[in-house]
Amino acid sequence: MLVPLLASSLLASAQNVDLKAKVELTRNGAHVHDASRVVIWLTPLGTTPAPLPLVQTGVIPQLVQKNKAFHPSLLVVPAGGKVEFPNRDPFFHNVFSLFDGKRFDLGLYESGSSQFVTFDKPGISYIFCNIHAQMSAVVIALTTPYYGISNWRGELGIGKVVPGRYQLHIFHPSVAPEVLRAAEREVTVTSDDSFLGNFTLTESNLEVAHKNKYGRDYDRPDPDSPAYARP
Repeated sequence: MLVPLLASSLLASAQNVDLKAKVELTRNGAHVHDASRVVIWLTPLGTTPAPLPLVQTGVIPQLVQKNKAFHPSLLVVPAGGKVEFPNRDPFFHNVFSLFDGKRFDLGLYESGSSQFVTFDKPGISYIFCNIHAQMSAVVIALTTPYYGISNWRGELGIGKVVPGRYQLHIFHPSVAPEVLRAAEREVTVTSDDSFLGNFTLTESNLEVAHKNKYGRDYDRPDPDSPAYARP
């Protein structure tokens, strides 16, 4: 019985499809040169088999705080996975997310220290610093392994997708949520068509508007504040 089972497994693997897509970003009617950070993911519909859940490898991804910015500014992790937030600036940070997705507040922590957050459910989390208003990042927690992130040319790939019906979701930090929802669609993956399509997204003039963690406007930087002093 081992031979038929092996043949069946190899056949199923051969039928999986490596998908490609192309994304264009525009702003104020003009082409945006850098079309990176677009994420597309697929969730099964109807009788399409559910994929094995996306799982975290042994390496915990990081959102490093350096030069008053998060590096990288976008992460995709499995739902239930951890992210490390090391502070490599010579002053304090206060990382928080109080919007959709994972809600947390890491409080003030000093240069050289680190914190961890578990993103325990699927969703999109907007990450900010309560001290430095210009700092922002996004963590997308997924249950599906079928996702891709675009390069600067707007090219992305999603590997080894089982043929079937899927809901296609798309995200970019500078595109308004209603535009992203309008770009969602149902797609049918077949073994004889590996191209998901061309997608054009219009950036907003501003990144996601946000207050500080208390729901107020950010204070002007105070050089004498311990939040800015070297610990």
